[in-house]
Amino acid sequence: MKVLVALSRIFVGVLFIISGFIKLNDPLGFSYKLQEYFGYDVLNIPFLEPYALGISILVVVFEVVLGVFLLIGYKPKFTVWSLLLMILFFTFLTFYSAYFDKVKDCGCFGDALKLTPWESFTKDIVLLAFILVLFFGVKYITPIFGKLPTTVLALLSFILSLWFGYHVLEHLPVIDFRAYKIGANITEGMSVPEDAPKPVQEYTWTFNVNGEEKVIKTNGSYPSVEGDFIGVDTKVIQEGYQPPIYDFSIESTDEDLTESFLNEARLIVVISYSLEKIEKNGALKLRSLQDLAMKKGYKIIGLTASGEDAKQRIKDTYNLDFDFYLCDEKALKTVVRSNPGVLELNKGTIKQKVHWNDIELLEL
Repeated sequence: MKVLVALSRIFVGVLFIISGFIKLNDPLGFSYKLQEYFGYDVLNIPFLEPYALGISILVVVFEVVLGVFLLIGYKPKFTVWSLLLMILFFTFLTFYSAYFDKVKDCGCFGDALKLTPWESFTKDIVLLAFILVLFFGVKYITPIFGKLPTTVLALLSFILSLWFGYHVLEHLPVIDFRAYKIGANITEGMSVPEDAPKPVQEYTWTFNVNGEEKVIKTNGSYPSVEGDFIGVDTKVIQEGYQPPIYDFSIESTDEDLTESFLNEARLIVVISYSLEKIEKNGALKLRSLQDLAMKKGYKIIGLTASGEDAKQRIKDTYNLDFDFYLCDEKALKTVVRSNPGVLELNKGTIKQKVHWNDIELLEL
């Protein structure tokens, strides 16, 4: 039992720290995932959506801290009970998502490692087994240092986790796991190789044959049936290749300008997924950014999911001369974790990306 507890302690502690740190590196991204869980079509608790960011920070800080507590042996009973309750909740959540096909990616490891709901559920079952070993062998979890050093380490883990979460919110994730990281080319990210696997679909055809319903399944071809067609349902039984970037676009009200702008050699893109929610202090910096970019020979545009009224109001309020184009809100939230955020593009390649707090750090 001592050996099992020691191995479980290391495995669970390290995994909780890694999983928590990845999400703590991008708490805003995890909050978007929580909003998805809170939505009407998943858990149906939309009143929690406004608090998603606060909840995400508390959850991931607690996750990291519990991992540290377990490794150093701080308050074993509290730590093991907390781990057990947390894993039971996550196991329910991933099972619910998988069984009812509600959320395609659980967000357990942020954008660093994508897991399907069933993979996440399996992972949680394995973790639950290890945590149960810790629960029944809690008497073997002893501090690896003296009382004072253990308490200091426990407190430091909490303070540093909170500080790190605050730091990345006020700037950007320290490690960018997304397809829009600096150095990535957006055009290449949207391309699909010629030999890429295609999705496999199953077609369920329903016919009326001599007054009775007849159901036939095919891979897409229309079945040869002497009867009246009633309807057809399709189901994806094997996903095809999906490029890393699939929902990015730059559109005006009447045309798609994505290719044109992604061929620009010196382009500054101001990202605001919602102009209604734009940070005022960030918006105030856009005029000076605009003037400097134009002076240095850059073209500057904005990207938003907001409507024409919001675009014009922001331009008038902050005296902006550049145009805002349309893009999907979810895509913009993925591009940069800031509202507004700024990108420098060179023929579709992301050269620089900054939070509005760091606009002055752009090197133009």
